[in-house]
Amino acid sequence: MNLLLNPILVAGAVVEKGLIKPLGHKPLLLVLLELALLLLVARTLGELMRRVKLPPVIGELLAGVLLGPSVFGWILPNVQGYIFPHSQSQSDLVSVVSWLGVLFLLIVTGLETDLNLIVRKGKTALLISLGGIIVPFVTGLGLGWFLPENFLVNPDQRLIFSLFIATAMSISAVPVIAKVLMDLKLIRRDIGQVTLAAGMTDDTIGWILLSVVSGLASSGKFDFQTLFKSVGGAVLFLVFAFTIGRSLMATVLRWVDDYIGGATASLSAVLVLALSAAAFTHNLGIEAALGAFVTGILAGQSPRFSREAGLTLELITAGFLAPIFFATAGLKVDLLKMLAPETLKIGLLVLAIACFGKFTGAYIGSRIGGLSHWEGIAMGSGMNARGAMEIIVATIGVSLGVLNPQMYSIVVMVAIVTSLMAPPLLRWSLSHVSIGEEEAQRLEEEQQASRSFIKRIRRVLMPTQGGPNITLAAQLISHLAYQNPLEVTVLFARSDKKPKQKSANAVATAVKDSAAESAITAVEQEFRLPEDTLLQTKVASGNNKAEVILKEACKGYDLIVIGATESHRVRGALFSLLVDRVVQEAPCPTMVVKSNLSQTQNEIIDPTGYHKIGHILVPTSGNEYNEHAVEVASAIAAQTGAVITIVNVIHRTQQEYILFEEQTRHSVMEIAQQIVHQHADIAQGLGAIVKTEILTGIPEYEILKFARTRQVDLIVLGSSVRTVSGRAFFGHRTDAILNKAVCPVAVITLSGNPNYC
Repeated sequence: MNLLLNPILVAGAVVEKGLIKPLGHKPLLLVLLELALLLLVARTLGELMRRVKLPPVIGELLAGVLLGPSVFGWILPNVQGYIFPHSQSQSDLVSVVSWLGVLFLLIVTGLETDLNLIVRKGKTALLISLGGIIVPFVTGLGLGWFLPENFLVNPDQRLIFSLFIATAMSISAVPVIAKVLMDLKLIRRDIGQVTLAAGMTDDTIGWILLSVVSGLASSGKFDFQTLFKSVGGAVLFLVFAFTIGRSLMATVLRWVDDYIGGATASLSAVLVLALSAAAFTHNLGIEAALGAFVTGILAGQSPRFSREAGLTLELITAGFLAPIFFATAGLKVDLLKMLAPETLKIGLLVLAIACFGKFTGAYIGSRIGGLSHWEGIAMGSGMNARGAMEIIVATIGVSLGVLNPQMYSIVVMVAIVTSLMAPPLLRWSLSHVSIGEEEAQRLEEEQQASRSFIKRIRRVLMPTQGGPNITLAAQLISHLAYQNPLEVTVLFARSDKKPKQKSANAVATAVKDSAAESAITAVEQEFRLPEDTLLQTKVASGNNKAEVILKEACKGYDLIVIGATESHRVRGALFSLLVDRVVQEAPCPTMVVKSNLSQTQNEIIDPTGYHKIGHILVPTSGNEYNEHAVEVASAIAAQTGAVITIVNVIHRTQQEYILFEEQTRHSVMEIAQQIVHQHADIAQGLGAIVKTEILTGIPEYEILKFARTRQVDLIVLGSSVRTVSGRAFFGHRTDAILNKAVCPVAVITLSGNPNYC
């Protein structure tokens, strides 16, 4: 037995020797203490800076300096040395979290980046970037050539040292720039987007230069292979990302939404892609952050990326990872050593030349690119921030034996000081930059879009069982698709309940398949969608048709569009048991369409079979759901050329008026006018022709009378949904209009049950 066991025991012992031990007690304790302390001080100082009207990033950068040898290490050297030991392995643990902060911040920045605006401003951004690279590189090269020999590791390699200093002077810190722009709420401004574009171009060129200089320092000779690999890799990656990568991102997010669903899955997918892209660009010898930034841009452009996931990512970054990253940047700075006379003098000289080079280069590039004087100063202020990117460059310089401790401290000091300079200088210079008419209009449109119901709709679910209601709904959705790029999914839901007889089962299956094909085809034939609209069809089964629809709706849809009576109406239901349940339990807004066309003898059909819409009526009482109805009607009107009439009905009986003074009656009229005019502004902003009316009487009667006498082709109602005795209930007035109108009616509801999923 021992003979049999000995080989196994020996093998086990060999494997045991090769086991990687888990993180030890002390390293784990220290990294937890370090992260807790860095986060506490960074967030505290950040909030303090916010209170004094400065960007929080200033406090987060200062946190590292305070916790480093300059302050904490000077006051309590033993405690500081215990928590932040001079250990490479311990430092690497915090560096991993810090790098995650860099990557997450760049992903969030990418989500906020307007690629179309950058393309429009591409020439200006390129000129600024070239100016911000060439001038600092030349001045840095001259600085390195004339610095005293005691600041060089090897005086015989002054050329390599000078090239390294020149490269360090050329680097900008996109994460710092992005955080400052976010803190100052400037990231959506033209100047903010151009600064980001120029900063990313600057950094890409700078890191290519760094890879070349690093290769030169390692081999002692100029390495064309390294140069070609870096330049070619960056160009190929960007070309791939914005062609095939764009489609890949959309496909991945679409698959995740269809088969998994939810904000968590969407966030995980984007992070996997971003980290993979960062690893890829890092392996190419260019900046890892470039891969994360580009992934963020592509995710932000995808209609399937969850807004909730983006908000969660932003909260994690701003509340945890970014403060750790900025605080870590200052930990290695020892200001006490900088106080030595010669070091202080050289440090101030390096700082002055670094600022001069960046400011001058960016300013010249800005002016050549057509920006104003103050915009040029703002660009110089933003591009001058070096941040942790320069600290990484300094660390590489030490590891390559190019920088000695004195020069390392000077470069890190330049990185921190320039980052601290950026926010106040940006705030000061941009206070002199007036917003142009085109930019103001764009910002206003973006602000309206952020509040808009119709602009938030990206995915539409259309359950169908056939019939005139859903075919009319398909026509309406076709009009909406021209206002917003849409993804439309047509779903045929069927029940899995089996007939008792086997022979009947085969017949029932064939009938179901035929019914699904017929219902879906009928809807597809009614669509006139733009070329960029993605149309999908699905057939899904379950115990209950309503459950099938609601399960599909949980996969991130923004709107469910359903026909009013998909089957024969059941007594006690507003529409049918199926439609009533979907409306009540839907996790997103719904639009219920009732054609009513069979009730009128003079329905108007255009030659192509479409219901002609020339006049749309939108009743409003000023509620949020009325505003949603106005937006939907406006999007339809903008495409069809229809006129919208927005109506407010003042409902007062004669007895009620006796209780009020004349002045009160006037104020009621004024409120009504404010309501219709406010909603008219929304409609006009979406490109619709608008009229307003104020009527007096019983609302549902006046609305039906107006629709009948004014030849209204479509009534769009906004309503909240309630449950009364198990049926969907929009309110007596809405129900009356649905049942009595002789023209099509569409009812827009807020989400009935956001927690259904």
